[in-house]
Amino acid sequence: MASGAYRNGVHKGAPAASNFKSSSFKSKHPPVAAPGSGLRRSSSTSLGAASGSLKDDGGVPGRVRVAVRLRPRNAEELVADADFADCVELQPELKRLKLRKNNWDSDTYEFDEVLTEFASQKRVYEVVAKPVVESVLDGYNGTVMAYGQTGTGKTFTLGRLGEEDTSARGIMVRSMEDILADLSPETDSVSVSYLQLYMETIQDLLDPANDNIPIVEDPRTGDVSLPGATVVEVRDQQSFMELLRIGETHRIAANTKLNTESSRSHALLMVNVKRSVMGREAALSSEDDNSSHLVKPFKPLVRKGKLVVVDLAGSERIQKSGSEGHTLEEAKSINLSLSALGKCINALAENSAHVPVRDSKLTRLLRDSFGGTARTSLIVTIGPSPRHRGETASTILFGQRAMKVENMLKIKEEFDYKSLSRRLDIQLDKLIAENERQQKAFEEEVERITLEAQKRVSEVERNYADALEKERLKCQMEYMESVKQLEEKLVTNQKKCWPRVSGAEELAEVKKLLQNEIHLRKAAEEEVDYLKNRLGQFTQPEAGGNSEILKLRKSLEDEAHKKKKLEEEITILQSQLLQLTFEADRMRRCLERGGSGNAFTGLDSLMSQVGHLHLKDAGNGQRASIATLSEQVGLQKVLSLLESDDANVRIHAVKVVANLAAEEANQEKIVEAGGLSSLLMLLRRFEDETVRRVAAGAIANLAMNEANQELIMVEGGISLLSMTAAEAEDPQTLRMVAGAIANLCGNDKLQMKLRSEGGIKALLGTVRCGHPDVLSQVARGIANFAKCESRASSQGTKTGRSFLIEDGALQWIVQNANNEASPIRRHIELALCHLAQHEVNAKDMISGGALWELVRISRDCSREDIRNLAHRTLTSSPTFRSELRRLRIEF
Repeated sequence: MASGAYRNGVHKGAPAASNFKSSSFKSKHPPVAAPGSGLRRSSSTSLGAASGSLKDDGGVPGRVRVAVRLRPRNAEELVADADFADCVELQPELKRLKLRKNNWDSDTYEFDEVLTEFASQKRVYEVVAKPVVESVLDGYNGTVMAYGQTGTGKTFTLGRLGEEDTSARGIMVRSMEDILADLSPETDSVSVSYLQLYMETIQDLLDPANDNIPIVEDPRTGDVSLPGATVVEVRDQQSFMELLRIGETHRIAANTKLNTESSRSHALLMVNVKRSVMGREAALSSEDDNSSHLVKPFKPLVRKGKLVVVDLAGSERIQKSGSEGHTLEEAKSINLSLSALGKCINALAENSAHVPVRDSKLTRLLRDSFGGTARTSLIVTIGPSPRHRGETASTILFGQRAMKVENMLKIKEEFDYKSLSRRLDIQLDKLIAENERQQKAFEEEVERITLEAQKRVSEVERNYADALEKERLKCQMEYMESVKQLEEKLVTNQKKCWPRVSGAEELAEVKKLLQNEIHLRKAAEEEVDYLKNRLGQFTQPEAGGNSEILKLRKSLEDEAHKKKKLEEEITILQSQLLQLTFEADRMRRCLERGGSGNAFTGLDSLMSQVGHLHLKDAGNGQRASIATLSEQVGLQKVLSLLESDDANVRIHAVKVVANLAAEEANQEKIVEAGGLSSLLMLLRRFEDETVRRVAAGAIANLAMNEANQELIMVEGGISLLSMTAAEAEDPQTLRMVAGAIANLCGNDKLQMKLRSEGGIKALLGTVRCGHPDVLSQVARGIANFAKCESRASSQGTKTGRSFLIEDGALQWIVQNANNEASPIRRHIELALCHLAQHEVNAKDMISGGALWELVRISRDCSREDIRNLAHRTLTSSPTFRSELRRLRIEF
């Protein structure tokens, strides 16, 4: 019996390590036979020929690379074939093997790599699978496949887990180690699917219940996908090993004469790798190939590569394997699929016009691996036993034919919109933060300079005030001293000269002294004026400081303007991002909906009648009357479509009802037929923005009729409109909802209920979108409500403050009283006048700043009736007159 130790145990004859130097399976050329030799030559295409220009959009040729691996003799062969030599002789240094026909004759074959029975698992991976893994990381598809007779070590080569001996790890484990080591967890991702093809049925090894997965082909590109397969995202090697254990547990195997654990299915491990890279277009080059300094900027790209590792079930002869019963059926299915694969490879090797890829699901799954766009490496496993020379020869010839297959390698990369969006968001956040930091620093610097200038001005004023006071005191002392000296001198002269000086002379002397005193006083006054002028000169730096502050303020305003422009650019970028997201979502919904265009089954005739009616009326420039609609379609049928499960049907139907409701003649019949209840039901049950917008518009049209307003209240319409106003974001939806509530605000009987069910707050809540049409409807509703309140107050049925003031509407009214849009301004001016007519609102309006707006309206309003109403209101209110007198405002 052949040993099954190759499946998940260490082979008894395989050494733990090898001293062979690792040679690259990616860059070695197969040797060329000398003229006249009997060697079978492989394709001359270089294995590394495609490595230099992998990014050519047109693709580059790449031949299927084939390596052969010899299994050492197992325990049974050591006994049974002890007297016989091996049927093959390996020449690894020449990349050749000889298949003995007999003791004196043999056939020689060339391969890309020849691996002896002593080759380590690491060497096998590096020369066979590693170049394919590197291509997958660069954005290409890649395939590693093992082919050979049952029991020759295919599963050992590919799927060995190596839990007890890490050197025995197979290609699957080592490939994932290199992929995870080369990826960035933040920007890259890798996902895995593990399948088996058993009896022409694709089964999920990670979810055994999923046992019949269909194959889907893209009619445009021919790519094959398995939409029902389990896809698991892998973050670390440990989780991948656990997935392999689960898959090996569920894979079907059986005991035959050739192998105790013979695989009865083809296993396929699919690894999808997504990498984010920064690509840059090549620089413009001159005639001497010197690169220019002008290069295009980097652009974010996403490269998507797929690695497929295929562990084919072993081919077997029924006489040797001893298969019978169900095992015999399994063997037939395996041999049929392998035969179909061989036919496809023969056709590709001979450049046949027809390649029978649809003969088997195996060939359909490997369509990209042979003759497609993937880099493919094939390892054929053979045994040394001369008893199985026929199977060994068939395996070698399969590998020789596969070496003639040419693939066209193509890179798969896409523009990474999400990465670019994230990068732009980060840059915007950085710019905003930097702008705020600079603005804060600028404001702090302005404040510091202002405080320093104020401090200097205060210090200068204090110093010169002290100097002026000292100078004044000094002049005063000198003046007093001079007067005292003159008086003493006068007394002395009188004593000396009294007898001799006549009265006239004495008078002249006194006049002279008085003149001198006057001169001294003038000199002192000039000195004081001089000091005052100097003080004025020193206080001029204060004015200079003020001019500097004005310059700084101007700079601050410039910075604020730049910030506003930056915020506008941010808004534009965000809207572009939302537009891209919307287009992507719309495309995804279209693809997911697929054939939903036939969703109108059973209702097409009715909708076509409605559409025909609309087209006919549009050509005549008029809407269809309810009589015409009833004759051609029937109003009940149109209303029944409002409850359809198909979204497109509902949208068409509600548009028809909205158009009909725009005519007053149709409104009563719509309400009688239950149309109002159906429209309210749409607001309650559906979250589609289009349905809610059109339904709200139809309700707004019906709400123009006073009788319909009470019905809307009775059926809970206010609560539904309030809920829609709180949830909607679309400005047109908010405009319709605000218009409906505004119509209800004009009904005197509904004031209390409208307010108690949150209608006023819902109306005020719609101003958050800032759209002028929405603001106009809100202003109209507030004016209607204020007019009804004023009328109720004058009739004595309403006491206390206005509900608008209690619900916080006064602040918004004052802020928009001078709005640039004339409809908004006119409605708000009317609302202010109506609120002011009730004396109990006067104090709140004064504290809220509404008095100034009333004064402005009475003077500057363009409409004379509103201007006169504001004037009468101000003059008739004692509270307003008292406040105007206190503020000394002429009126």
